[in-house]
Amino acid sequence: MTDRPVALVTGAARGIGAAIAVELARSGYDVAVFDVLEAKETVAAVEAAGRKGLAVAGDVTKADDRAAALSAIEKAFGRLDLLVNNAGVAPKVRADILEASEDSYDRVMTINLKGPYFLTQAVANWMIRQRKDRPDAWRCIVNISSMSAYTASPSRGEYCLSKAGVSMATKLFAARLAEFGIGVYEIRPGIIATDMTTAVKDRYDKLIAEGLTPIQRWGRPEDIAAAVAACARGELKFSTGEVLNVDGGYHLRIL
Repeated sequence: MTDRPVALVTGAARGIGAAIAVELARSGYDVAVFDVLEAKETVAAVEAAGRKGLAVAGDVTKADDRAAALSAIEKAFGRLDLLVNNAGVAPKVRADILEASEDSYDRVMTINLKGPYFLTQAVANWMIRQRKDRPDAWRCIVNISSMSAYTASPSRGEYCLSKAGVSMATKLFAARLAEFGIGVYEIRPGIIATDMTTAVKDRYDKLIAEGLTPIQRWGRPEDIAAAVAACARGELKFSTGEVLNVDGGYHLRIL
C-alpha cells in the first residue's frame, strides 16, 4: 500500500478533469484517471508533477467497468482517499424540451447522474472499510455539477435535470457519510473554456462583456481544479454538503 493519498478522477482525459488530476498530484495525491478516452497525456502530466498516475479505461455507466476500475486502483495503490465525479456530457443536439428525445434524456442522465451515483456508492463503502486500518485519514468525495443545477435552459433540459440531480446526490451522501468522517462537496462551475463550450464561444464572449458575470472573464479548468484541491487537502473539514460556486459570481443576485 502506498503511503500517499490516492485520488480517482472520472472524465480526466482532458479539460476540467485533466486539470483536476494534475492539481491533485501537485497537492500530494497519486491519481487514477477513469475515462472512456485515452488518458496517457493526463497520466504523464501527473507523473511530471512527481506523483504516480494510473489510467483506467472504462465507462462510468457500466457496473462492470466501475468495479474493474476500483479493483485496478486497489491492486495498484491499496487505498482510495478521494473521488472526484467529473465525467459528464451535454446533449448531442440542443433541443427544445417540447421536442427533446427520450434517447438523449437517457444518455445524459445515465452518464451525468446514474453512473456517478453508483460509483459513489461503491467508493463510499470502500472508504468506510478503510477506516479500520487508518481511522484518522482524511477522505472526501467531490461532485462537479454546473450552474445548470439551478439555471433553466429549455434547450437542454436533460442536462439541467442531471446536474440538479448531482446537487441532491451531494446532499444525500453528505448526510449519510458524515458519521464516518467522509466529507462530500459540490463544485458548480460557471462558464468554463473547454471543448464543451467551444460551440457557444461567441455568444458567451458577448454575454460576459455585457456583465453576465461580475468577474468578467471566462473560467478556466484550473479554477475548478483549485477548488477541488482545497477540498482534497482538508481545508473544509468542518463543512460537508457544501456548494462551491466557481462561476465568476454568476450566482449572485445583483440589483
